[in-house]
Amino acid sequence: MLRGLTTITYFADDVAAAAAWYTEVLGAEPYFARPVDGPPAYVEFRIGDYRHELGLLDRRFAPPTAPGAGVVAYWAVDDVEAAYDRLLSLGATAHDKPTERGPGFVTASVVDPFGNVLGVMFNQHYLDVLGESGR
Repeated sequence: MLRGLTTITYFADDVAAAAAWYTEVLGAEPYFARPVDGPPAYVEFRIGDYRHELGLLDRRFAPPTAPGAGVVAYWAVDDVEAAYDRLLSLGATAHDKPTERGPGFVTASVVDPFGNVLGVMFNQHYLDVLGESGR
C-alpha cells in the first residue's frame, strides 16, 4: 500500500547545473550530494511542509524508460499561475498551462532545462490535510 510521497528523482546530463537551477527554484541548497569519479552524480533536496525529497541523478544512471511511459509529479503551491510564470522565467518551457481541474484543484507543468516534467498544483485537499494534522 502506498503511504505517501518519499522521493521524486529527475535526471540530468549535468547534475551540477541542475542542482544550481533547482537551488534557485526551491530557494534551498541540497542537503546531500554523492560524487562518482568527480562532480556529483546525485544530489538531494528536502522541501515542503513534509520535507519531501527531490533527487537529481546523472542521466547515465537512469533506468531505461518504457515506450510511451511518462509521469508528472505535482508539488503543492499556493498560486499556480505565479509558480508557473516563475518557472518559465527561470528557463523552463511550457508543458501544460495552468488549468482548473475542478473546484479547489488547479494544475500546470513545465519541462525543466534538463528534460524533466515538473508539475505544480493548488490542491484544497492538501490544505485540508495540513489543517487536520495541526500544521
